[in-house]
Formats: sequence, structure tokens, C-alpha cells
Amino acid sequence: MTIAIDIFIITVCIFALWGGAVLVVESASRIAKKLGLSELVIGLTVVAIATSAPEFAVTVYAALTDQSAISVGNVIGSNIFNLGIILGIVALYSTVTTTRTILVRDSLLLFFAGILLLIFFWDLKLTRIEGIILFATLVIYIYVLIKQKEPIEEEIPEGDFNWFDVPKLIIGAALIIGGAHFLVDSASSLARMFGISEWIIGITIVAAGTSAPELATSVVAIIKGKHGISIGNLIGSDLFNILGVLGVASILKPLNLVQAEYTSIILLVAAMIILLVMIRTGWKISRFEGAILIGIALFRWWFDFIF
Repeated sequence: MTIAIDIFIITVCIFALWGGAVLVVESASRIAKKLGLSELVIGLTVVAIATSAPEFAVTVYAALTDQSAISVGNVIGSNIFNLGIILGIVALYSTVTTTRTILVRDSLLLFFAGILLLIFFWDLKLTRIEGIILFATLVIYIYVLIKQKEPIEEEIPEGDFNWFDVPKLIIGAALIIGGAHFLVDSASSLARMFGISEWIIGITIVAAGTSAPELATSVVAIIKGKHGISIGNLIGSDLFNILGVLGVASILKPLNLVQAEYTSIILLVAAMIILLVMIRTGWKISRFEGAILIGIALFRWWFDFIF
């Protein structure tokens, strides 16, 4: 009975995180427009941060409650889900066109962020100083993009500001915060009942749940034929996850891992290298390569379960 209740709570929380993110993205974007911010700034800050809000809320709450395995596992798992399952599904639907900008500006920085994680977690700890370095890297990246007025792949919600956008923002934030709280608690309870590690729960169920906004954005993008938005959104989300989410979480409370969990980060970086090659070969990700990405993601989940 308890298991059924936890599964029900997790399901409700996933929808709460998804719905909350949608409300926050729409309302915050319109409020930002009202305040006179450009679409470039809104896309690089408001939309990007709001889309990653579920990962942020879950990761920070787990860190503050001494559940580092769920905290880090959620970020690593979300990246697996984004660059493996979601991007793979998008490519299976239709070949994804890539560009030099996506490779040089975004993907190489994502790879660099992965290398930073490997270095910082070498001692199986992510300290406050290391968290500050991660977050500072993200701030510099956003500043450079805004300064250069680089085109972005984020899609800005349409519509003008309405007074109801303020309560929508508050409701959306409440859904995300509440969803994160109960999702982490129920996921931890489920892990204990089944005798599996919190890392496994964090890297699979929790990660897939917090990646719901990215999945929704990507599906809408491919239906509209905007593949650039799809891959740009996924890579941008992963950058925010590693540099922003883990950065802030470790600043608030240092994070710890065990050796088996560190191995999963090594596999994540290896998957990033494969993705870089795919992006460069013919400046596209084919259906076959999409199937490979899904296969890699499934293998990495299997690896975590086995080890």
C-alpha cells in the first residue's frame, strides 16, 4: 500500500513540476518583457532558468537534506535523459540539423563543464569553492552571449503582460517547490523499500521527471520543424544543470559521491564526446545516430543498476 502511495505521489509531483515550469516560463517571460528586457536576455536567463527550475528545486532540496546521491544523480540523470533519450527521439522523428555555433559555442562548453565535474569530483566531493567556479563559468557564458548579441535557440512565449501573470508566477513556483519536496521524499522512501540506492532513483525516475519541461519543449519544437530550438534547448539545459544547478547546490551545501557514482560521470563525459562527433559529421544527427544516442543512454542506466 505504501509503495502504491509513493508511486502515486511521484507521478503527481512530476506533473506538478511540469505544470509549474510551464507557468513560470510563460509568466516570467511576459513580466520580463513588461520590464523592457530584450528577447535575447529573456531567452538566455528567464526561459533557460525557468526550464531548469525542476532540476534546480529537486537538486537543492536533496542537497540541503543530506541526500547527495539524489542531488547529483538528478543532474547527471537529466543530462543522460536530455542528450540520450530526448535528443535520440527527436532525431528518430526527423534528422536534426546542427551548426558550427552549436558545436563551438555550446557543445564544447558542455564538454568543458563535464571535464570540470570529473576534476572537481576526483576526491568524490564538490566543495563550495568548486561550486562557485561552476556558477561563475555560467555567469561568464551568459554575459558573453548577451554582449555579443548571439542568436539563441530558445523559443520565447508569445503574448503581452497581464496582471494574472504575477499570481501565475507564484503558483508555478509553489508547484515546483512543493513537487520537488514530495518527489525527493517519496523517491527516497521507494529506494529504501526496494533496497536500491538513492543514486539509482535519482538518476532514473527523478531525473526523467524533472526533464519533463525539456521533453515538452523539444516535442513542440520538432512538430513545428524547429530542430535548432530542440537541440539548442537540450544542450543549454544541460549547461544550466551542471554549471548552475550543481554550482548553486554545492555552494549551499558541499556534495559527496561514492566511487561507483563517479564512474557514471566518466560515462557522461564519454557520451558527450560521441555527441560532439555526431554534431560535426555532416552537420546533422541522423536517425541512425539518434538510435545510438538512445542505446547509449539505456546502457548507462543499465550500468548504474548493475554496479
